[in-house]
Amino acid sequence: MEETTVIQVIAEIRSDFPTKFGIPRQSGLVPELTARIVFEPEYRDPNALVGIEGYDRLWLIWQFSTVAAEYAAGKSWRPTVRPPRLGGNERRGVFATRSPYRPNALGLSCVELAGVENGELIVRGADLLDGTPIFDIKPYLPHIDAIPDALGGFAVEENGDRLNVEFPDELLALIPESKRNALIECLRGDPRPSYQAARTDGREYGFPYAGFDVKFVVHGT
Repeated sequence: MEETTVIQVIAEIRSDFPTKFGIPRQSGLVPELTARIVFEPEYRDPNALVGIEGYDRLWLIWQFSTVAAEYAAGKSWRPTVRPPRLGGNERRGVFATRSPYRPNALGLSCVELAGVENGELIVRGADLLDGTPIFDIKPYLPHIDAIPDALGGFAVEENGDRLNVEFPDELLALIPESKRNALIECLRGDPRPSYQAARTDGREYGFPYAGFDVKFVVHGT
């Protein structure tokens, strides 16, 4: 028997990424990225944040809003997906991946709590699109949530996909100083899908970031 329930959007995130291309593949990969969590009016109660400064990491439960929009337009989830990390050619079960195309299009991210300002949360390392709806916020408990020797499946850490970034000084000077390192780290992480990462033919890629239109090409590393 199919059951449904209603969950409320409690907040949305304000980040520097209006489109998904360019966003780090996972939370925490670019700790320099700063975003702001803005609560909906009915949840903008300072009492709900009492004691939150005692934690330096938070779990965010949120929605892949672009995928949810596709579902609303008639697209449906599939039991298998093609993870970009595997070249986009091999299939895995959706529950063995972090693909956004899941039955409920829910995401889970661990972010650093950088501060609380006027009832809003300042976080670092988020991998969320600007305007992403947030359903819940929970504290990260290191003695429970961290299991260093857990198996990582096909998504084991890879250190060989970092790029050297050459950023012309006259262009870098246009970026606010507070956002430069974050942008460089996003580029170093190679925003291209894994199945395109082997291409070094000078093709131009681009994404909007903090109000700028960033374009780049890759030659070798």
